[in-house]
Amino acid sequence: MHDPNTELVKHHDEDLRRYQEQGTARALQLGNRGPLRFDTIGRLDPHILNQYKTHGFYVFEGVLDDQELSELEADIQTIQKRAPASPKSTVDQNGHAALGHDLTGKNFGWVAPLSDPVGGTSKNQGRHPVKMHEPQPPSDAPDHVLQIILGSLQFSDACLRLYGHPQLLAVAEAVNGSDFTPFNEAIWLKHPHLGGSVAWHQDGTTQWDRPDFDEGTHGFNFMAQLYGSDAENGLWVVPGSHTGPADIKNMMLAAGSDRLTNAVPMICAPGDVAICNRQAVHGSFANTSSKPRVTLNFGFHRRGSVFGSIGNGIHSPATVYDSERIFERAKMIAYGISARAQHRPDEPSYTYAPLKGHTMTWEEALRPAIKDYNLLDLGI
Repeated sequence: MHDPNTELVKHHDEDLRRYQEQGTARALQLGNRGPLRFDTIGRLDPHILNQYKTHGFYVFEGVLDDQELSELEADIQTIQKRAPASPKSTVDQNGHAALGHDLTGKNFGWVAPLSDPVGGTSKNQGRHPVKMHEPQPPSDAPDHVLQIILGSLQFSDACLRLYGHPQLLAVAEAVNGSDFTPFNEAIWLKHPHLGGSVAWHQDGTTQWDRPDFDEGTHGFNFMAQLYGSDAENGLWVVPGSHTGPADIKNMMLAAGSDRLTNAVPMICAPGDVAICNRQAVHGSFANTSSKPRVTLNFGFHRRGSVFGSIGNGIHSPATVYDSERIFERAKMIAYGISARAQHRPDEPSYTYAPLKGHTMTWEEALRPAIKDYNLLDLGI
């Protein structure tokens, strides 16, 4: 018997596959990818900066070596095993006290399989104005899957060491100035056949009306890829959309679906690290593929965008970001640099100018002091 619903699903899947193939081809033709390159005095290759400023993102290839990837993988697997067993649980899958059960902040975010929980809602100040397509999940799917882990530096020494990566911090300086500040850190999980979507959005919320607004006002995120990412499980970005507010509703109306016409996927191999402007229109589709994606996000701002601003209340309680608040949050950069230097003594360390003259050595005794450090996140 002919089933029209089956035909509709087949047609949707064929259209999506064609969209993914075309997007991948466009992404690889942009010219915004390659190894990290610096000149003899440590300045970032101007071609990289120009490509980043033009497109709003850039893929640094082969940044993380096999050792670092293995250490990150081990830590992230441990975090998942020790995470709450369900959204409201205080114990892990083995019945032990869950990781983060004693913290004030919300550190674990869950999503119904293949769903879009925020698109078209008022959540996150309504910055996800349209809903994504929600495929039918497998019949044996769980009620929820873990999608995001916030405040990741307190849960993983490997993540803390990655945060102190000297070349990536040098990129942060090249983009945001030597007095750059932190934003926040997170681990994004896209489980195979189950991972939910993230509706199209621009991250920035508070700085669009600044008289000195430009393409870098709301900062950027680094996105380190543990297993790589592609058109099926990865982030998609609309190149060049970071120069001002975008009308995402009209963009979707023009496209006729949630597959925005000019978007391209972020194509990364394991160990690649992308930099993505927070003002760029970006999002991801539900992961119906068999491939997992694990992305380690850590972002940075210009100090000028943060100092004196009122936080957006999305990433931490809204308050005025004064010098003391910025200083306290920036300590995590110093701890990351110190932890990495101890672990990789032969690697040159980065010198973070705002804390020069302050001795901040990472040691186990400091672990209680960084609990809930992400309540100081600088979200704008």
